[in-house]
Amino acid sequence: MAAIIGRKQEQNELSRLYHSDEAEMVVVYGRRRVGKTYLVNQVFAKTGFAFKITGLYKQNMSVQLKNFSLALQEYFHKEESKQPASWMDAFALLKIYLNNNKTGAKRVLFFDELPWMDTKGSRFLNAFEWFWNGWGCAQDDLLLVACGSATNWIINKFFQQKGGLYNRANSKMYLSPFTLAETEQYLQKQGFEMERYDIAQVYMIMGGIPYYLKQLEPGRPLADNIDNCFFKKNGKLWDEFDHLYETLFDQSELYLRIVEALATKRVGLTRDEVVTTTKLPDNGKLSKALKDLVKCGFVRDYVYFGKKSKSKSYQLADFYTLFYLRFIKDNYGQDEHFWTHMLDNPKKTAWLGYSFEQLVKDHIGQVKRALGIASVLTQQSSWFVTKRTVDACSDNGEADSNEINGAQIDLLIDRRDCAINVCEAKFSGGEFVIDKDYSLKLRNKIMAFKAATSTPKALVLTMITTFGVKKNQYSGNVKQEVVLDDLFVG
Repeated sequence: MAAIIGRKQEQNELSRLYHSDEAEMVVVYGRRRVGKTYLVNQVFAKTGFAFKITGLYKQNMSVQLKNFSLALQEYFHKEESKQPASWMDAFALLKIYLNNNKTGAKRVLFFDELPWMDTKGSRFLNAFEWFWNGWGCAQDDLLLVACGSATNWIINKFFQQKGGLYNRANSKMYLSPFTLAETEQYLQKQGFEMERYDIAQVYMIMGGIPYYLKQLEPGRPLADNIDNCFFKKNGKLWDEFDHLYETLFDQSELYLRIVEALATKRVGLTRDEVVTTTKLPDNGKLSKALKDLVKCGFVRDYVYFGKKSKSKSYQLADFYTLFYLRFIKDNYGQDEHFWTHMLDNPKKTAWLGYSFEQLVKDHIGQVKRALGIASVLTQQSSWFVTKRTVDACSDNGEADSNEINGAQIDLLIDRRDCAINVCEAKFSGGEFVIDKDYSLKLRNKIMAFKAATSTPKALVLTMITTFGVKKNQYSGNVKQEVVLDDLFVG
């Protein structure tokens, strides 16, 4: 079996289920190209599958049933017979063949891309439910692995439907993209010798998706690799964006309009702002789409510090989607060396700054370890205030008024130990230099936050940078630092 990068917890869970003395069902889900099929195939490479079927994208029930029939022939060595007329017939045949082919060991059934089999009017789920609830769950030698990229289908039709499949999955396994550390390990395994500064940029483009990383070629300069994948005509990933949302979501146009709106606002949008920006109807479909995007990891929802949960905002969190909308959508095929020519472009600099903030938020565990607060209960949030006047008390106890300048903090780590890390994330090619103007900006943020929130907690100004903060006359107010290397801790 080839060595699997990361996925230790998932491998252990699959092994536990395989060695269980009961019937087990596990659902492995996550976005397209994240490595779900590879994980299952590698874990069971030695034991093999008693039956394996992969659903076909956008094919009708007849074609899906033919595919199922061919899989039955392959795994049970049956001569070609009449194609099942329905999914109930298909699962009845599978049940008969499994009953006649007991081995004494655990038998693994692998249903890959399960959602694609559930075509309109096919009653696939009813038959699948009948097969498992009526027979499979009583067979102590069965492990059923269901897998799918259509995450919203998995969640809404499998996990949350109130029928016979509700809570039937013994294990629900969401496969996340690689972390920075896992991305580094993967690239090293592929023969790359790349410094972490460049690996971080790769991550901010591809988001730790194994299939995307596999398209890079060792020996090529980074910019040339990116041009080859995304900007060259008929490049390796030139049409990936269209397939990504189509395979994940029904009515993908609705989801695309939402993410395109979110891509225009660095701090994200509230639900009302999404409605205003997209002109979409303010109804249940919009609410469901926002929830689906959050569950699939494409959007991050958060509450501003001190606000109630109903004031939730939504921020685009998928690196590849942001990169596509910022650079590929309007530039594909125009300049095959586009990324090479963007070396010092201000638009690229702005994107790097925003994406680095998202990278930091995706590695909060590593940030907390670097700050020495890994075991402290925390809550992450953002905060902003517009310029306004607040009432306060002067030294003699009389009412006074103070003006708060507008300010924004992208990341607050509110700690149970009576402190708040006020975090600033900055991506730069060397040590980050705090000059007089930026020092005043930092001071204003701290003062505005204190005045607006009246928090009694200690505020700890924390810089999260690539190579640290250069020591000078303005760096003294920085109390804690996190550097890029800290984010590569596994």
